Amino acid sequence: MNWIDKNGVFLISNNSEFGFGFATTKNDVTLFLLVIIHMETTTVIWAANRATPVSNSDQIVFDKNGNLSLQKGGTVVWTTNTANKGVSAMSLQNSGNLVLQTDDGTVIWQSFDHPSDTLILNQEFKEGMKLVSNPGDSKLSYILEIKSGDMILSANYSIPQPYWSMGKDTRRNINKNGGEVTMASIAANSWSFFDDSKNLLWQFKISDPIDANATWIAVLGNDGFISFLNLQNRGSSAATKIPDDPCGTPEACPPYFTCSAPSGNSKCQCPSGLSSVSCKSGITSPCSQGQNSVDLVDAGTGLDYFALAYVSPSSKTDLNGCKASCRSNCSCMALFYDNSSGNCFMFDQIGSFENSDQNSDLVAFVKISSNGAGGGGSKKFPYVVIIVLATVLVILGLLFVSYRYYRNKRKMPDSFDETSEEDNFLENLTGMPTRFTYNDLRVATNNFIVKLGHGGFGSVYRGTLPDGTELAVKKLEGIGSRVYSSFLKSMTSGEGTSSGPSDCNSDAYLSAVRLSGPR
Repeated sequence: MNWIDKNGVFLISNNSEFGFGFATTKNDVTLFLLVIIHMETTTVIWAANRATPVSNSDQIVFDKNGNLSLQKGGTVVWTTNTANKGVSAMSLQNSGNLVLQTDDGTVIWQSFDHPSDTLILNQEFKEGMKLVSNPGDSKLSYILEIKSGDMILSANYSIPQPYWSMGKDTRRNINKNGGEVTMASIAANSWSFFDDSKNLLWQFKISDPIDANATWIAVLGNDGFISFLNLQNRGSSAATKIPDDPCGTPEACPPYFTCSAPSGNSKCQCPSGLSSVSCKSGITSPCSQGQNSVDLVDAGTGLDYFALAYVSPSSKTDLNGCKASCRSNCSCMALFYDNSSGNCFMFDQIGSFENSDQNSDLVAFVKISSNGAGGGGSKKFPYVVIIVLATVLVILGLLFVSYRYYRNKRKMPDSFDETSEEDNFLENLTGMPTRFTYNDLRVATNNFIVKLGHGGFGSVYRGTLPDGTELAVKKLEGIGSRVYSSFLKSMTSGEGTSSGPSDCNSDAYLSAVRLSGPR
């Protein structure tokens, strides 16, 4: 296929309002999307490959079999699947609709049947089609679809959660009661809803006053709101939004926070029941944690949830039964229980809460990790507290032992260093008494049992050496090293033995002399 490239656009409608070609992504100018744009405002009204952008070297191929495809590195990332269906031409209509058709003009494929996140004037949005937003920062996207006779907006969780429907929007005008919506389209200044027979059921006014020349488009944003833009007025926005409540979307606030909208401005606050855990469940993979590691915490009073008006209850029971069901279901992250009806609602993912009537019969419980801080219910004692307390006790114990050692050391006798030189001198003199160890004398006296008397330096005990020699052992008590020196000098005048301070393991000094005389 050959074409003329005009800033990435290679196919332009006859009225020059719309173009088909490539546009760079918002976050990376080296990546491209295959799009239909409004030429004046450069507003993208349709995109083929939002999930898989391509690079400058990749190709779009319209082959001889009538199939249109986009290839990335030789791999097909998007296709019309129209091969061998008689397609002979591709055209971009003045409405902005890209069509593949046969020689006789029969449309085989059209972009209007495969919307992305935008609906344009006169585009029929039918049951079975979906409008899907680009993902937001949290990777959550939103879905608009017609089902069960109504148009519904849902948060694209693993199990979609509805949060708005045209059937419950009080701004709609009812043209005909009864009937089920199967198709909707934007015409003039309103969004019109029809049944199978093309009977007009409802109308939703986009702006007031009516502008006959307006080209309105409806865009589903990554914030969950539908906005209306007028392409004929440089893409200006209408004041009308869906939903009209600033707190009416799942991500009006972070998950578990409560949204309130004083003066039309949303305000986020952590519910009182979850403030101790900072509005965080602490659960990353619900079904990988055992039942004993999670708790159900009362989130507080006056709470509502966006999906409750659109989903059926999980069961009808009492509060204890509802809580038991949530505990036994690992995927249940929160429950809402209506005391007046007995309806129990369980959800596997949670967005933000809304404020409700303080007299509401609705109660909310959130499942949190029992290893996390705060929350109600029974809690396991945090291991970190045990570790800290044990460390403190060990430090206090060491300080106490050090203090006792210091005090005992201060009570010990004076140092014997000044007598050690004298001891060595006396020990080397000829005829000096024989030295015994303290243990030798303790054994000889049978642990100082037989007391012979008491002298000036201490008590005297009777002892017997292993060779049968009897001794008198004087145990010096409560004296210092200087008195001990005087005592040694007194001992040099006679034959005897001594046990010096280096051998003594008590606060007493010992000396021994042989006993003479009859036994």
